[in-house]
Amino acid sequence: MEEGVISTETVAGDVAVQLRGITKTFPGVRANFDIDITVRRGTVHAIVGENGAGKSTLMKTLYGMHRPDEGTIEIDGKPVTLKSPSDAIALGVGMVHQHFQLADNFTVLENIILGDEPTSSGVLKMDVARERILEIGKAYRLSVDPDALVEDVGVGDRQRVEIIKALYRGCRTLILDEPTAVLVPQEVEQLFSALAELKSQGLTVIFISHKLDEVLSVADEITVIRGGTTVTTVLPHEVTARQLAELMVGSELPSPETRESTVTDRVLLDVSSVSLANDAGRVVLEDISFTIHAGEVVGIAGVEGNGQAELVETVMGLQKPFAGSVRLGDEDITAWSTRARREAGVGYIPEDRTRHGLLLEASLWENRILGHQTEAPNAKGVLIDRKGARADTERIVAEYDVRTPGINVIASALSGGNQQKLIVGREMSGNPRVLVAAHPTRGVDVGAQAAIWDEIRKARVAGLGVLLISADLDELIGLSDRIKVLLRGRFVADADPHTVTPEQLGSAMTGAGGESS
Repeated sequence: MEEGVISTETVAGDVAVQLRGITKTFPGVRANFDIDITVRRGTVHAIVGENGAGKSTLMKTLYGMHRPDEGTIEIDGKPVTLKSPSDAIALGVGMVHQHFQLADNFTVLENIILGDEPTSSGVLKMDVARERILEIGKAYRLSVDPDALVEDVGVGDRQRVEIIKALYRGCRTLILDEPTAVLVPQEVEQLFSALAELKSQGLTVIFISHKLDEVLSVADEITVIRGGTTVTTVLPHEVTARQLAELMVGSELPSPETRESTVTDRVLLDVSSVSLANDAGRVVLEDISFTIHAGEVVGIAGVEGNGQAELVETVMGLQKPFAGSVRLGDEDITAWSTRARREAGVGYIPEDRTRHGLLLEASLWENRILGHQTEAPNAKGVLIDRKGARADTERIVAEYDVRTPGINVIASALSGGNQQKLIVGREMSGNPRVLVAAHPTRGVDVGAQAAIWDEIRKARVAGLGVLLISADLDELIGLSDRIKVLLRGRFVADADPHTVTPEQLGSAMTGAGGESS
């Protein structure tokens, strides 16, 4: 389809949301420019675009988190001014963020009603709320246990809680930001079934995703945004995933496939019989053993909350096991600090870039130094080498295509994908021996994803050992030389990436495929 041409075909239904000429500028960054989108009632409308294209800013504007500099918003045919999310919620617009906003120590019911508690004469009517939640779950195929603690439920259940929370408040238009990023295939199917039910009952879904195959399967219409403005709106049967990728970033849809072996006999990392308990004394890792060789990527598959984060923190020295050992080459590093491990050549791409990877209010060149402040080119002796750090940040920005007006911009001004590329560039600098990569391409577009995959491949060929944790099973299968499945803190299966399917891996991750060693 020709760029800039809006499809003349239409999908039946009244207009739920109309955005006209939306422009939003931040200091040094024009996030949205003259955006036009029409979202029809009772449809799933997907919005795709590379990181930095302006999708998140646009959705935050629709949800009342930002005020547009120019343009108009219409909801159900009426012009509106949204000063806060409360205004959007009152008009029937709800949003489920990519990073869930739930209180772990509250029950499902308490999370859903928080801020909208049903009362009578000042008394909480919990039974009324429970009944309403169960009704919503039944009506939209979103079953949850209202009395379960959120910390005890899986990621798919947490997402359902977020959706029910929006529906409980009268949501008629639901914004989903990267809703499948952390789901296994079976959970994706359950989500799509729920979306079909929402749509059949007249609700509208705005679906933001980088997974183009999913977009094509679930959307009724697809709007492509590039460079902060709308490029085109198409129907799924009019385009292929490759054509969508070209509209987004001007390149073919990348593949993570890595089939030539570069594995050597040299052991870089040896984790032996490691067991770890949490602060409450509960064992969260039990008898974990594996090795990583030079030139090898070892993938860890598992539904979130089954010990992946604890495994990463143990390898990085952020938590100390009560049994077992961790060796880097010939040295026992079990008692080493995180800094000592970093200086010995362990790179780290954290799971949550905003909490553990960046100082959001610091400049890009200052973020380049983090974790590497004692090493060249960031230091001369005991002093920070500002000139060296700034020059190397310029190099990373150029090599990793970090979209930014300059290295003095603060990290929070960048899109999520550009933040991630900066972190990957930082961690690949200095030629690490081992890279611990936790969800290295989560929430990034196909172009950034391809660039990160290429860097991992190149470093692997040069002898890097990689511990890869990812919820993207295609990425895990495509990049890994071996895959181990983690369930309830134990390794329960090994998978051959040459033969395993995402569905088989998903079954093993949930325990449906049985346990094997």
